Amino acid sequence: MSCLLVLFDLDNTLVDRRGTLADWAAVFTARHGLGDEERAYVLGMVAERAYPSTFDAIRTRYRLPMSTMGLWRAYCADIAALVSCPAEVLDGLDELRAAGWRVGVATNGAVDIQRAKLRATGISERVDGVLVSEEVDARKPQTRHFALAAARCGTVLGDGGWMVGDNPVNDIGGGRSAGLRTIWIGHERPWPGDDFGPDHTVPHARAAIDLLLLPDADQTRTTA
Repeated sequence: MSCLLVLFDLDNTLVDRRGTLADWAAVFTARHGLGDEERAYVLGMVAERAYPSTFDAIRTRYRLPMSTMGLWRAYCADIAALVSCPAEVLDGLDELRAAGWRVGVATNGAVDIQRAKLRATGISERVDGVLVSEEVDARKPQTRHFALAAARCGTVLGDGGWMVGDNPVNDIGGGRSAGLRTIWIGHERPWPGDDFGPDHTVPHARAAIDLLLLPDADQTRTTA
């Protein structure tokens, strides 16, 4: 199984984006003197997608004195301070590379915030390549995103590989369309819909890594 490619999603796969955003929203609203209702609104705004334009809307709604880019830069710094990747997952990335895998991160989002999370958690030091959608104007589930991510890792989709992620459409559907085998991080959820599902379902990223390190991973289909 040496030299196979594995691409990991970032948010809610390698890191807990939902929990980090909830912590950030509490910090943000306290800093700007906003209440619980405003906290729910702000959290909803950034939960879907977070870009500078998101903070332009928040700034306008609450008439905040900081500039849009000032709010955006503060957001990136705050998230970097709050986000973490479990030690066992970081160790697992090292184990995969030691076993001959090319390991990459394929993530949608803005470059500033995604790169800040990768640096702060130590993930960037443990992978062969990273692709953030904003860098190349190609979002998952587009096949071009996966092809460019593979290239960042020094390989091509035609060589085979895996996509690991929590999003049924972007990660699993997109990975499958790109010719990759797939592992869904289910977080104890049932697979949605009746369409063809992932090759494997696991509860978290470390379980996906353990599965990939098995010598017979290609010959099994499991759910957990």
